[in-house]
Amino acid sequence: MSKFSEIINQETPVLVDFFGSWCGPCKMMNPILREVKENLGDRVSIIKIDVDKNQPLAAKYQVRGVPTMILFKNGKQVWRQSGVLQKDELINVITASY
Repeated sequence: MSKFSEIINQETPVLVDFFGSWCGPCKMMNPILREVKENLGDRVSIIKIDVDKNQPLAAKYQVRGVPTMILFKNGKQVWRQSGVLQKDELINVITASY
């Protein structure tokens, strides 16, 4: 968990995708997240957290459903939403946090 704290305490926005390997909508997010990363490059970090393998972390952030996206900047949660999101919506949220 301390590694997670290091990752989210960056100046660069960090988008965390809490997902389940068994979750259909989560699988739909993979290509969308790839496109977001291709569009924004170094201006965002994107990490995926499997809720089944990281239950304490999911509990800490009160992730009740997957997929849940949480955007962190300097260690603070600046945005959060559950469900499938579109590429443009994610890019807008991330660029608004600069």
